[in-house]
Amino acid sequence: MSKKVGVLLSGCGVLDGSEIHEAVLTLLFIDKAGAQAVCMAPNMDQFHVINHLTQQECTEKRNVLVESARIARGDIQDVAAVSASDMDALILPGGFGAVKNLSDFALKGPDAVVQPEVLRLIRDMAAAAKPIGAICIAPATLTKAIADRTPEVTIGNDPGTAAGIERMGGRHRVCTVDQIHVDAANRLVSTPAYMLGPGIKDIAAGIEKLVREVVAMIR
Repeated sequence: MSKKVGVLLSGCGVLDGSEIHEAVLTLLFIDKAGAQAVCMAPNMDQFHVINHLTQQECTEKRNVLVESARIARGDIQDVAAVSASDMDALILPGGFGAVKNLSDFALKGPDAVVQPEVLRLIRDMAAAAKPIGAICIAPATLTKAIADRTPEVTIGNDPGTAAGIERMGGRHRVCTVDQIHVDAANRLVSTPAYMLGPGIKDIAAGIEKLVREVVAMIR
C-alpha cells in the first residue's frame, strides 16, 4: 500500500490562496516519490479575493475548498472530514492563503489564530509523530499551531517574518531557496520556495528535497 501524504491547500492563487506552482510541484514530487497525495482544504470563505492581473482586491466572495479543488482537479476533501489516521504525512504549500485562510498571520502576525480544523489536524499529526512539511510562508501557520513544541523552521531570510516566528515560540533558521531545514525532534521539514524565488526551477529544487525527506521520514 502506497504512503499517503496530505496536501493542505488554501485556495487557488498566490495572493489570496495556495501558490499554484508550489502546490503543483508538491503534487508532482509526491507522485514521483511513489506516494499518494490526499488533497484537502477548509470549507470556508476566503479572507478576500484578489484579481491576480491587477493585484487589486475584488468585491466577490470565493470558497477556499471550491477554489482549492481547481488545483486538485476536484479530488479533494473538506479538512474537517480528515483525521491524522487518514494519512502518513502532511505538507502545507505556501501562498498568502496559508496565512490569510489557514491562519490570519498575514494580518495579526504573532497574535495569529489558526483555523480550528487546520489547528486540530496539525496538532494531531504532531502528536502522532507523523512528519509535516511546510513551504514558503506556511511555516508561520505551522509554528503558531504547535508553538508549544518550539518548532524549528525556515522561511528563507526575511527578518520581519523570522522575527514573527520567533515571537510565536518557534526558532527560525536561515536557508537558501534550494535548501530544506529539518527539525528532527518534531519531524518537521521546511523550505523557502517563493519567499526567495526567483523562479520555478529554483523553488522546485527545495520542494523536491522537502517532499523526499517527508516521505523518507514516514514510519
